[in-house]
Amino acid sequence: MHDVAWDLTAWLLRSYPTVEFDRAAVLFGAATHDIGKVRHPRELSGPGSDHEAAGYELLLGQGIDERLARFAQTHGCWDRPGTELEDLLVSLADKVWKAKRIPDLERLVVGRLAEASGEQAWQTFLKLDEELDRLATGADRRLDFQNRYPVAA
Repeated sequence: MHDVAWDLTAWLLRSYPTVEFDRAAVLFGAATHDIGKVRHPRELSGPGSDHEAAGYELLLGQGIDERLARFAQTHGCWDRPGTELEDLLVSLADKVWKAKRIPDLERLVVGRLAEASGEQAWQTFLKLDEELDRLATGADRRLDFQNRYPVAA
């Protein structure tokens, strides 16, 4: 998922150079968003959201600043008040990594990018849609690799 976040943020820097966001924070969030699964291993190969709060607490317990630890908690709930662009980007990378497209999430990202860039939302949507399609292309291969190494809880 980190590779997808890397590519997504690189695209964002190229396509929207005036949009301000903390790329390092997004990449940290991408690298650690599922860390709580060490406490909830059944969620490594199955559904669940218990790992979100657990990951947040785990990172805080290790001295990670809340500004970075939050991604463990926010990657599954992007529609809360106060959600920042960085949170949306981590969530988006997490979804597109497995070729899952979430229209409500994508609309939020489009809205933020269009507002910050002054571009029409439909133009932003077309650009983002094309990039997400490109990023999702390798999902079958990524998921197949992951499924070859199942984790028993």
